[in-house]
Amino acid sequence: MSKLTTSAAKMVAAARARIQEVETTDAIAMVDDPNVVIVDLRDVRERQHSGFIPGSFHCPRGMLEFWVDPESPYFKEIFAEDKTFVFHCASGWRSALSVSMLQDMGFEASHLKEGFSAWAKHGGPIEFAPKK
Repeated sequence: MSKLTTSAAKMVAAARARIQEVETTDAIAMVDDPNVVIVDLRDVRERQHSGFIPGSFHCPRGMLEFWVDPESPYFKEIFAEDKTFVFHCASGWRSALSVSMLQDMGFEASHLKEGFSAWAKHGGPIEFAPKK
């Protein structure tokens, strides 16, 4: 394999330098705000194992661009709402890259700087889906 010209860590650092990051304590204060949509980019297995932020909208990372784009056949109406969108993943890397890409698409959003792991560590509310 040839050497990469840019590492994932450098891509995340570049994304973080140009997007809005939300501190964990600020995000916890937003959880009940009806004008805020918290979007969970994690894989469904991560949500099942670790739980999720109450009221969060699950958007698998692989579908993000298609669910946000009104011209896509996969568009989700939630992304047309006039609300504040805060994206998160487990540690803030995937969400930083995602929000940077969304910014390039013209979609305004921010991300949870340290991700769901910091949310849990700071005592943010967590729900679990019922076992099937």
